[in-house]
Formats: sequence, structure tokens, C-alpha cells
Amino acid sequence: MAAAVCLVLSLPSRAAPPSVTFITCSTTSPSTISTIPPPPPAPLLLVQEPKTTSPISPSSCALNCRHFQSCSGCTHEYNLHHPPILADVNKFFKKIGVSNFTFDSCRLWGWRCRAKLAVRGSSVKPLIGLYEEGTHNAVDIPECQAHHPRINEAVDLLRQAIVELNIEPYDEDNGTGELRYVQMAVTTYSTSLPSAERYKNGKVQVALVWNSRSESSPSFEKLNALSNYMWNKGGPRRDVHLIHSIWANFQTSMSNVIFGNRWRHLIGERDFWEHVGGIDVSMVPSSFGQANTRAFDSLLQKLQKCVPYGSSVVDLYAGAGVIGLSLAAARKCRSVKCVEVNKEAKYSFEKTASRLPTTVDCCISWHQADTSKEPLSWLIGSDVVVVDPPRKGLDPSLLTALQSLSFTKIKHNLPESTKRNVQNEKRPWILRGDTSVQINKEMGQGESQSSLPQTLIYISCGWDSFKEDCMSLLSRKAWRLEKVHGFNFFPGTHSIEILAVFKRGSGGNIKKKKSGKKKKPTRGPLDVIEDNLFEESLFDKIENLE
Repeated sequence: MAAAVCLVLSLPSRAAPPSVTFITCSTTSPSTISTIPPPPPAPLLLVQEPKTTSPISPSSCALNCRHFQSCSGCTHEYNLHHPPILADVNKFFKKIGVSNFTFDSCRLWGWRCRAKLAVRGSSVKPLIGLYEEGTHNAVDIPECQAHHPRINEAVDLLRQAIVELNIEPYDEDNGTGELRYVQMAVTTYSTSLPSAERYKNGKVQVALVWNSRSESSPSFEKLNALSNYMWNKGGPRRDVHLIHSIWANFQTSMSNVIFGNRWRHLIGERDFWEHVGGIDVSMVPSSFGQANTRAFDSLLQKLQKCVPYGSSVVDLYAGAGVIGLSLAAARKCRSVKCVEVNKEAKYSFEKTASRLPTTVDCCISWHQADTSKEPLSWLIGSDVVVVDPPRKGLDPSLLTALQSLSFTKIKHNLPESTKRNVQNEKRPWILRGDTSVQINKEMGQGESQSSLPQTLIYISCGWDSFKEDCMSLLSRKAWRLEKVHGFNFFPGTHSIEILAVFKRGSGGNIKKKKSGKKKKPTRGPLDVIEDNLFEESLFDKIENLE
């Protein structure tokens, strides 16, 4: 059974301004980023064939990083505003008849607000960085141009502490040493600063991955000394408040898994907040977080405009529910269901939900469940489905369920067995955890359990898997691709983030060669029997849902 937490909230009305996606690029030299970030650039609209029309020169958008040849983090030095993958992206969408694809190049330097770095070398000469391509040889990257400047400053402070305190970096071959990895996460959330100054004055949450089982290990004293050193040098009493908090993670496995299961807060603020998508978002070190905070905020603002006001939304692969909660706060949703398999995300969901405006009037729930099991149960009753799967794409069972929707008509009078347990909640900030799925409104007040989604919003970080899933949705004529936007989440790499909006109906995006006058296909008895059997089979599955 799925575990769930629920609450009832409300939402202020907010007008959605017209949206235009632009490509942006700053000619500010990245060498100045460590002190001053590039100024806001003038927007330039990306057209369908950017190679021939873009007025931006390759040299003005160059990486200019001295670590490029040895570090595996970036794959190309020039045209950061125009990743090589765009050629294939444009070709694909042109092939399926999509002419309105737009691309946002986002921030080109100093964009990474979350970094996991290996700690190797020796206590005299520590190496803190990434591996060389195809090896486990760590490369020191003290002047990484992708990192938020505060991450580089925090790494430099950690390097000083390792040398002065004689901390032994991890030795992979022998499994010895003390400090294995470090995760640096920047929060730019600060209500005490003007909004224009918050990004460059971010603070760093430091997570130290320690080579021991727990706090009871003999080396824990050195870990505490390391934590205190960084706090004293970079904490709130210094002229520059660099360190937000310090956490410890305990890991002894010889595998490539970075984090162990045991965490401990050592010093600083326990709660880590960021403001994206119009809401305050809580993150713990073990949470998944987008590395490019500003690009993610741009994506959320674009996504919100694709969701009709008053919709019932299901957010699959939801993590801590950032997307679903941002929609609840921006689009006056009737209900929002966030579904995530990782139970650790529940804490961040609860904290984030507690900061939503008290005027929000929306039934919101978070469910610990695997979307690949009985996915149809999550789709029924929703107007909008949001999916944000991992790089491998949609689970086959979910893809099949989405393909089936256009061929299915759900009867209005569903049996009682299909209805989820319903409870009224008078206290909006009480979130319950239970072994059953709970929704906080009566069926008549909240949503129709016999409705099927009309909009599918697909957020993809894996281009190859998205192409396959997109073709599957279109080829079965279950959905049509209405609009699609690209975001440069990782400048300098061969990747792209896709926001695609599908609508229920004929998959008219796939072009077919004309073969003269079209004839209406004839349907025989076998076709009718096959359709009836398919519909009856699907309805049987719905009746059996508990």
C-alpha cells in the first residue's frame, strides 16, 4: 500500500503574463565571476536555425576554464549558449511537425549551485574535484567556471582545513582515509538582501562524507574539528558569511555510491531554503536538488502557464513535490497529488508545504508509491499529469497506461472499490502519514474520479529516452504535441532539459506522405470486438483498484 501525507491549503489569484522564451548570453569574462557575476544580458530570440541567424560570436560565449582538458565535467568550450545537441533536437521536432520549439540558454557561467566532489590526494596536497574521463583519477578544480563562486570559495576553505588539521583523503584502492567526498549546495534565499544581490551572496551547505560507520568511530573527533574549523572561518561571525551549515554522512562501502544511509547535522542552520517557482522550498542534504537553480525557476514559471486554473493535477516522480506545490500555489488547483518512491522526500515535502500561503484552498497530498505499479490508479481523476522521470525515461507500464487513455471511456458511475479513502481536514497545516492514500476533500467537492487527464506535461533530462517516449505517445495517436521548450540546464555539456506539453487527441504531429485522396478506413466486426474487449479489460482493472 502507498503511504501518504495530506493537507488542505489555498491560493491567491495570480495573473499569468504572456510567455516568450529567449536565448541569453553574457559577454562578461568568466574570470571575473569569482567576485562579480555576469550582468543581466540583453535577450536574443532563438530561431529555428540558430547557426545562421545568431549574432553571438563563439568567443563571447566561451568557457575559458583552465581545467577543461583534464576535467570531465564539461564537454565543449565554445558556444555555451548553443550546445551541440541542439542540432539533433531541431531536426527531431522538425521531423514530427513541431515548428514552435524554443530554447533558453540560461546563465552560462557560475550556474551550478549543487556539486558532489571527490576528495583524493594527500593531507599535504588534497585534490578536490571530478574524475578524469573514463578513470578514477581525481582532478583538482579550484577555479571551475561552472560552479557558483561561493562553491569555489568553500572548496578552498575545505582545502585549507584538510592541510592544517592533517585530514587524510580517501584512498579507493585500500579503502583507507577519512574524507571521501563533499557535497556543496548553495542557497540564494535571503529576505534581508535586495533580490538583485541574493544570488552572488549565497551561502553554502557543506555535506562531508566520512569514511566511518557512525559518530562513535575513533575518527569522529577529527570530523568535529574539521566542522568547527570551517564554521569559525566561514560562519556568521566572519566579514563574509560563507557557510550555511555543515552535515556529516557516514559511508564505508567500497562501491561507487557516494552517500551512506546515516546523516548527522553538525553545525549551522538545520533548515535549508530556496525560492523557486514562486514558493519557498525546503531541502535536506539527502534530497535530490536541481543543480541549476535559476534555470529550474525559469522552467517552473513556463510550466505553470501550461496548467489551466482550477485543474486537478497528479505529479509523478515528484521527489519532494516542488513542482506540484508550486502549481498549487500558482494555478488555484482543485487538487494536487505528488507521487514519489523515495520515502526520504517526505520531510522536505512537509516543510515546504508548511510555508505555502495560508490562503491556498487546494487538496494536496504526497504519496510514497512506485508509479510503475498500477499507474492507471494515479491518472484517473486528474486533468493534468506532470511527469519528471529520471534519465532513462518513463516506466514502460506508465507509458502503456498513458497510451491507453485515448482508447478508453471511463463509466461515470464507478464502483465504490475504485474510490480512495476520503477524509475532511479542518486543520490545513496537519499532515498525516499513513499506510493508505488519503485525500482531504469529499469526492463531490474535489474531483471526479471518472475523469481522465487531458494534458500531459513531460519534463525530461534524458534526450534519447524522451525521443523514444515521445514517438510512442504520438504513434499510437493517444496524444498530440502542442508545444515544447528547451532549457540549457548544463552549459558546456551535451545535454538539454525539455519541457513538452501534450494534449489528448490524434497524434497529428507525425507527418505522413500523401497518397492521393484519403479514404475512410472500413471497420469490420473483428475491429469492433477488439475495441470492446480492450475497453472492458481496462475497466476491469479500474474496478479492481483499491
